[in-house]
Amino acid sequence: MFRRRTALSVSAAAALLAATPLLAACGTDAHPGAAAVVDGKRITVAQLQARVKDVRTAQATSPQGKQLIMNTGRLNLSTLNGMIFDEVLARAARDAGVTVTRADIQDARATAEERAGGAARLRTMWLQQGIAPDQIDQVVRNQLLIDGLAKHLRADRGRPDGQRRLVDALARTSRAMSVDVNPRYGTWDDQQVILGETKVPWIVPATTHQEQA
Repeated sequence: MFRRRTALSVSAAAALLAATPLLAACGTDAHPGAAAVVDGKRITVAQLQARVKDVRTAQATSPQGKQLIMNTGRLNLSTLNGMIFDEVLARAARDAGVTVTRADIQDARATAEERAGGAARLRTMWLQQGIAPDQIDQVVRNQLLIDGLAKHLRADRGRPDGQRRLVDALARTSRAMSVDVNPRYGTWDDQQVILGETKVPWIVPATTHQEQA
């Protein structure tokens, strides 16, 4: 497993990631080629690199491509954070009996596109967050799962105590799943449900990103 920790600080590790767009395949003897292991499931370096490449390709074709790339320098870190969080959230929602249908996702995405000023505008907004167009449905799904989980927990996300209750529930799930990250990518914080110094755009109302854009 990846329990051995590097001597580098989180900020130093993040700087290393920012300076190296795609790290070479790595891993320990227990999990060769893995960027992380979540509940026994490997997230491989190849999968992480493919996700990062998908984002960079989409950003490069945008009129604001250069700026988008500059503003997402920690893409390896934030992408791996998202891939781990997807697994933790899915488990927490499943344990709580929260489900989201394909129709729910389509309806929510249509609403998001309308509020953003169109589908193209929404794609650009998410590219600013390091999310490729083909990952938007997953982001929408996450928002719906979080909303459903908050309702299940009776956690008012507009209040600090409600937000804390939601994070605590995800933290319990995270600990139970034994998230194990390759030291080259930093460390996973079960308490905050986050990798290193990355931001978590998931635990906020879905409208926040649209309203701020």
